[in-house]
Amino acid sequence: MKQRSTVLLLSALTLIFLLGCSVESLYLSFYIDGKSDALTEPAGTDDTEITFTVEQGQSVEAIANHLRSQRLINDAELFRRYVQYKGLDAGIQAGTYTLRQTMTIPEIALTFQQASAPEQQVTIPEGKRLEEVATLVATQTTIEADAFLQLAQSGWPQTDLATKYDFLAQVPVTATLEGFLFPDTYRLPQDATAYDLIDRMLADFARQVTPEVQQGFADQGLSLYAGLTLASIVEREAVLQEERATIAGVYANRLRDGWFLSACPTVQYALGYRPDEGSWWKSQLYFADLDVESPYNTYRNLGLPPAPIASPGASSIQAAAFPAQTAYYFFMVDCTQNNGSHFFATTEAEHMANFNACGGVYGTNP
Repeated sequence: MKQRSTVLLLSALTLIFLLGCSVESLYLSFYIDGKSDALTEPAGTDDTEITFTVEQGQSVEAIANHLRSQRLINDAELFRRYVQYKGLDAGIQAGTYTLRQTMTIPEIALTFQQASAPEQQVTIPEGKRLEEVATLVATQTTIEADAFLQLAQSGWPQTDLATKYDFLAQVPVTATLEGFLFPDTYRLPQDATAYDLIDRMLADFARQVTPEVQQGFADQGLSLYAGLTLASIVEREAVLQEERATIAGVYANRLRDGWFLSACPTVQYALGYRPDEGSWWKSQLYFADLDVESPYNTYRNLGLPPAPIASPGASSIQAAAFPAQTAYYFFMVDCTQNNGSHFFATTEAEHMANFNACGGVYGTNP
């Protein structure tokens, strides 16, 4: 019996040698096999996301202990031995991860092999024109303003963006993407290009402008391009959420009855950059400003301007697609308030009374 045991031991050692295995790896194999149930059992049932950071140079033992203290695993030694057995210990990357108690040890170990690349973020508020958007992009990311403007103003028809998004078929190839670059917060890789950001902005626009919204424009006899142009004016006029649909209703009445739109933001757009104010939007308009020669001057040209004047947000797009049914034809900034609200009027006489009550000055929203 002793001789037979010796033979078996020698045979096992020979097999280990031939397979290139070590005694340690064999032990790990037996250990992991014996813990197979624990490996597939998560630490808890709470699916809340937990931010977990692996520091540069941190040991696997320290990582395992941290996971245990965060209640992301139940057995620190099992985690350590599992990643060692699978050869994953060397592949754990420093970085910040999103983990959950419902993840198993193998899932967490795999996640640690896929550290997210460094990111950058840009936030674009509603109501900005392209030049303002380009400046915001350049100040918040590594994308240069000139590169962004070139692609948004004239370069986009030469890229696959023109065919990638169906709605761009309605945009003349000589036009810019003004109004179509949806205002939002975007996360980008560190090496992002102007194309990468504009592609994401157009994809966001496609999600926001649903078939229902497009049908709302169509019900008013407006194309998507015209509807978006109207939405951009509403965005620049409205400050209070509850007034957006009413303002859109005023413009819908004027368009329907063949009136001049007489929208101050279109004049501001036509006037362009104001060096004395450091702004693209003149803060105070006077009667002389309403005579500016421009197709965007809706005090002198019937109908909508030729293109959007800014990037409208979802609320203004919804308001333009589904305007309030109202008898109002006039509105102006309420000079008695300081919250961006407006006076609304049905007749010119009522409107002039509001105008005179404010000292004969049309206020404009910032």
